[in-house]
Amino acid sequence: MTEHLNPRSADESSIHYAGWGVAAAAFVGVMTSFAPIVPYTFSLFLSPLHAAFGWRREAIGGTFALAAITVAFVSPGIGMLLDRFAPRRIILPSILIFALALASLSRLGPNIAQFYLTFFVLGLVANGTAQFAYTRTMLTWFHKRRGFALALILTGSGIGSILIPPATQWTIEHHGWRSAYLLLGGIALLGFPLTALLVRNRTADAVYGDPIPASGVTVGAALGKVAFWVLAAITALSAFSENGLVTNMATILTEHGVTAHSAALALSMRGGSGIIGRLCVGYLIDRFSPQRMQTFILMLAALGTLILGFASTTAVALLGAALLGIGLGSEADVAPYLLARYFGRKHFSVLYGLTWTAYAIGGGTGPVVIGHLYDRAGSYEPRFIVGLAVVAFAAAAISLLLRSDRKPAALELEEITARNPLSLEE
Repeated sequence: MTEHLNPRSADESSIHYAGWGVAAAAFVGVMTSFAPIVPYTFSLFLSPLHAAFGWRREAIGGTFALAAITVAFVSPGIGMLLDRFAPRRIILPSILIFALALASLSRLGPNIAQFYLTFFVLGLVANGTAQFAYTRTMLTWFHKRRGFALALILTGSGIGSILIPPATQWTIEHHGWRSAYLLLGGIALLGFPLTALLVRNRTADAVYGDPIPASGVTVGAALGKVAFWVLAAITALSAFSENGLVTNMATILTEHGVTAHSAALALSMRGGSGIIGRLCVGYLIDRFSPQRMQTFILMLAALGTLILGFASTTAVALLGAALLGIGLGSEADVAPYLLARYFGRKHFSVLYGLTWTAYAIGGGTGPVVIGHLYDRAGSYEPRFIVGLAVVAFAAAAISLLLRSDRKPAALELEEITARNPLSLEE
């Protein structure tokens, strides 16, 4: 279904522009998606599940790795579907399956195979619920304000990561971990109504009555470019560092002397600082070099990781979490922005899916490696986290291989419309 507009309502700077309603719905969907729920609450269940069933930390961490590997395999396929069909046909069933799978974890028994099977299902639909699915739609609605629009919907993940971990921790403490999984299942359904009502692609003919296909290079041509593989490498390294830390963050901090309440607060701080970082970076990458913005925020994330490796007080933990959130939270904005800028929108979702494959590979191995090191050493030694920081610094260094481009999006739009006055999208 396409949105019908007249030319006067096509100004992205206007609050009446229909794209902002789509962005609001996408914001809520991302806020209650896989992205803020699973990574940011996973570590809160480590101790309760170990106490209930005696499962080893490495074995529990393996379920997250399984979900990440599943995401790696299915993301390009989901991307193909998003490029071909209306987004709601992919997103709405994914939300329902995701919510039911989360709620089913309340019925876990001592057989860990059930836990693994459920996380496999979560991995199948993860990107059907998250920013991956909504970003494709946002690209059809925005060009001049694309960076800010992407940042806006991704702040939903930050808001979710502020609110969901404390609510989950409170539920675990007062009602048990089974009730907490039921709570998460209910939260996952909150994005369904607005997505059903508002989320849809906009096409060029919605404004000018003349259908123009989205432009962009082929998938094969993109895979032949160094820029794509640099972006994939940055994504994999960042995910390894971030997920290796975040999925164990609560237990790392409590082991180093931070209270459980403060550890949950640090998880929220990581998400909350990402909101500020994303909005600022989203505003700036429409005006300055997105490549150098990427380098800067990756450096911040690496510094935050290093600080968290030695955090033994609430203040230090919150500082490290804030830097980590500003850095890696904002990186989630820059990557799709650069993909669309380098390769166009025609096959964007497939290419974005392939970078999510890189993300899943890095994000899946990080928790397993840290869990393995914990099981061997019997504790989360600071040197383990320093290793994660080194990986994050490597991602920042690799980002320097991308040529700096200071052409503002507004100027780029003027050049495009001069070449083809009907094309507002690419």
